[in-house]
Amino acid sequence: MNNLADVLIDWYERNGRDLPWRQTTDPYKIWISEIILQQTRVAQGYDYYCRFIGRFPDVASLAEAGEDEVMKYWQGLGYYSRARNLHEAARSIHAAGSFPHSYKEVLKLKGVGEYTAAAICSFAYGLPHAVVDGNVYRVLSRWMGVDTPIDTTEGKKEFAALADALLDRDRPGAYNQAIMDFGALVCTAAAPRCEDCPLKDSCVAYAGKRVADLPCKARKTKVTDRFFNYFFIHTGDACWLHKRGKGDIWQNLYEFPLLETSRSYELGELLSLPACRALWGDREVEKVSLVEAGRKHVLSHRRIYASCIEILLKDGHFVPEGFLKVRFSELEKFPVSNLISHFFSLILKPNHKNE
Repeated sequence: MNNLADVLIDWYERNGRDLPWRQTTDPYKIWISEIILQQTRVAQGYDYYCRFIGRFPDVASLAEAGEDEVMKYWQGLGYYSRARNLHEAARSIHAAGSFPHSYKEVLKLKGVGEYTAAAICSFAYGLPHAVVDGNVYRVLSRWMGVDTPIDTTEGKKEFAALADALLDRDRPGAYNQAIMDFGALVCTAAAPRCEDCPLKDSCVAYAGKRVADLPCKARKTKVTDRFFNYFFIHTGDACWLHKRGKGDIWQNLYEFPLLETSRSYELGELLSLPACRALWGDREVEKVSLVEAGRKHVLSHRRIYASCIEILLKDGHFVPEGFLKVRFSELEKFPVSNLISHFFSLILKPNHKNE
């Protein structure tokens, strides 16, 4: 076991990915990278990180920005609570005058858990705190043959203890980076590169032909279906938008008027629903057309089937309470979900606007 750190760090020095957040000990930039990568692959997160840091290079610039702008720069990354927590934490750091320097204080930041606090403290300050993420679970469970489910309290405690026991306390940052990169590039969830693995001769799972079985989980995630019907209600060159409230997905992002139903509907059937007609009331409709029907959008715990219906009104002055009247040319300024961004792209096509 004592050889694990040497093997991983040696592998990392020769094969580790060259990433901008690894070329700094600035805790702010490391923090931003870790929050982005919490639910995002490195290949996708790289460009977002560069764009985000380009606009918000330090705590002050992020703390002083408006929420809509922060959300706009986060758009496309999903899990938008991360951006809201990041913004709130930046304001608390800015008010305190400096980024916290201890694990205990970093852990108090909004949206920062044990993994993120360990990553920031080991990478920025060289403090001996072991990271435990999906990659670490995978490497340790396979190499040591541990079949305790990782999604249980018992499993989380066991793997946290193992990670801490195996941490190279003289090189915590290098070791943490090494084991995470090793899990991402060699000991992968699908098609692991066992034949090229420098640990294969000591790997319990490899010896027992159990690599595909580890790590274990006790339960499967329940996924629910939801049916969203968006209405692109406009009067020529402007349409209605509103900001989503708390208590559901995509909090504080903008969208078209929405009617959620218990199942999918054909267009004629949908338009006959009283709740549908209530969206624009008794105002005269000049045109109704289907932008897109039944687009599937998958989130971690939900499958959304979304349709977008165009409603062109003759009355260009009325805007219901709680909505904004936004010109087409201004739509891209508003932070929205990937789903709404997709509908924007269809609506803003030249051939659609000229119909």
